[in-house]
Amino acid sequence: MNSKQSKWFYLFILSLIWGSSFILIKRGLVGLNPFQLGSLRILFAALFLIIIGFKSILKIPLQQWKYLAITAFFGTFCPAYLFAIAQTQIDSSVSSILNSLTPLNTLIIGALFFGLHFKRNQILGVLIGLFGSAMLIMNGAMNHPEQNYYYAILVLIASVCYALNVNLIKKYLSDLSVLSITTGNFLILLFPALTVLFFSGFFDQIHLEQVQHSVLYIIVLGVMGTGIANILFFKLIKMSSPVFATSVTYLIPVVAFFWGMLDQEMLTPVQFVGAFIILIGVYLSAKK
Repeated sequence: MNSKQSKWFYLFILSLIWGSSFILIKRGLVGLNPFQLGSLRILFAALFLIIIGFKSILKIPLQQWKYLAITAFFGTFCPAYLFAIAQTQIDSSVSSILNSLTPLNTLIIGALFFGLHFKRNQILGVLIGLFGSAMLIMNGAMNHPEQNYYYAILVLIASVCYALNVNLIKKYLSDLSVLSITTGNFLILLFPALTVLFFSGFFDQIHLEQVQHSVLYIIVLGVMGTGIANILFFKLIKMSSPVFATSVTYLIPVVAFFWGMLDQEMLTPVQFVGAFIILIGVYLSAKK
């Protein structure tokens, strides 16, 4: 398989894994609070990665650890909690659609801080994407008064974190192996995640059957949706570009919407239009 075929293969596999992550978060929140879920997600991914990639840590130069710490914070730590908190109030399918703004944010941050250049169609794409997201959020708030759509802002913040992360990896960590980056990230997050988990009350509830059942979903989410997915994603960044890598978010909503339909989630017609507008904006922003 040549490089061009490989990058599309990784893109497809990632869309399946990450598209399924939103329903796993929803299932995990049945027995866990968002801070327990985010911490366990990080810890299960960290244990998996340390087992398979411990030797790769030894290859990381001392001066690179500061960048690993920054990318760990923005690329994993913050989003793990932001998505979990957001999905206490909004549907998993809506969360996945808003996450598709990541390539737009990657372009904006790349242009502002990393020397990437805008083209006219990319500026248009950013504006269209923002309009679509506003339509999606506002219509959702009108038609789902039982949900607090202010929480959708947390997904937007998470997408900015992802966008900053991929630009940082491309600029400062491209000389490290994929496994070194991923394992180093999660090794750094072990203590912070354990600290949050300790103060979340998890160990007082671990005996409850509902909590144990939810933990099973988070094991899958941590190992597959975080550990393995990050390895594939960092590899995709290295073989392509930040904007192409984040274009996986074109396909994530399709997978997430399928799972949402099975779980009786439905978008309004206006939200469908908003989602379509977002994807048009993302396409234009990523088009060279």
